[in-house]
Amino acid sequence: MDGIRIGDRKIGLGHKPFVIAEMSGNHNQSLDRALEIVDAAAKAGAHALKIQTYTAETMTLDVDHGEFFISDPGSLWKGKSLFALYQEACTPWEWHKPIFQRCRELGLIAFSTPFDASSIDFLESLGAPCYKIASFENNWPDLIRKVASTGKPVIISTGMASLPELEEAVSAARESGCKELALLKCTSSYPSTPENTNLRTIPDLRRLFGCEVGLSDHTGGVGAAVASIALGATIIEKHFTLSRADGGVDSAFSLEPEEMRMLVIETERAWQSLGNVFYGPTESEKKSLVFRRSLYISCDLEPGDVLTKDNVRVIRPGLGLPPRDLDRVLGKKLNRKVKKGTPVTWEIIG
Repeated sequence: MDGIRIGDRKIGLGHKPFVIAEMSGNHNQSLDRALEIVDAAAKAGAHALKIQTYTAETMTLDVDHGEFFISDPGSLWKGKSLFALYQEACTPWEWHKPIFQRCRELGLIAFSTPFDASSIDFLESLGAPCYKIASFENNWPDLIRKVASTGKPVIISTGMASLPELEEAVSAARESGCKELALLKCTSSYPSTPENTNLRTIPDLRRLFGCEVGLSDHTGGVGAAVASIALGATIIEKHFTLSRADGGVDSAFSLEPEEMRMLVIETERAWQSLGNVFYGPTESEKKSLVFRRSLYISCDLEPGDVLTKDNVRVIRPGLGLPPRDLDRVLGKKLNRKVKKGTPVTWEIIG
């Protein structure tokens, strides 16, 4: 597996983490704010900006009772019907073109999550470079097949999916022409907690499916995302807003611009720090070898004097014999006069 390419960016273990700023509903139904979010994402160093393509009608029914009404007291969206929530959160389709255009102007890769066949057709008309399947749709093989049939890279979030369901989703993508696939470990609670994140799943997904793997992260802060890099994540997706204080359907689990900047910086540092299996001094450490411990004469001595623990010490710097040679030199006689601070070498002995 050599990684995948989205737009002009290569994604894989040998490349910097690919950071996606997810706008979702944080535009708060203002195109001006949506474009400000694009600007802020680019300034923070994100590599891609993702939106979502749906209407309330394509997501659910206009029903405000029973299972169509959110009554969970722990939900961020308690008291709303699903239809009303999606009306509030959706990105109007006429905004897509100016959002994509602003992204291109700023060097961001713009793409979206489609939620039905009509949204895929619409995104194709905009030249979307890849597609994302949301966790709540990863059990819909026909949607995955249609996305995969475009020949574009496909990213699938794994939230809630059992292993057999993931096998079905991956098979649907690959059998329909997907050559470049990524799975994102995801916990579909909003916000999610670190103890429910289970990052150790990331290397297992890579082992099982032989594809790129990343993290769609709904926890607060950047800790989980940074940790995921050490486990092989090559893609990080985080919801993004201008300010959580401004409110909005996703604001509670979204990063602000300075946090996004730190996410980009710290995930790249984590990736750089992985390096390779390596023992011995690195190139940058070689100049520090002089400050290791070694054997030194600790007082002025004359020819014929015997080396003892009273006149040889294990100290810094490191230009003398290594400490492991102490027992070998004790009891030996000097062949010349030496001053305090002379490194012990075989040349001054015997």
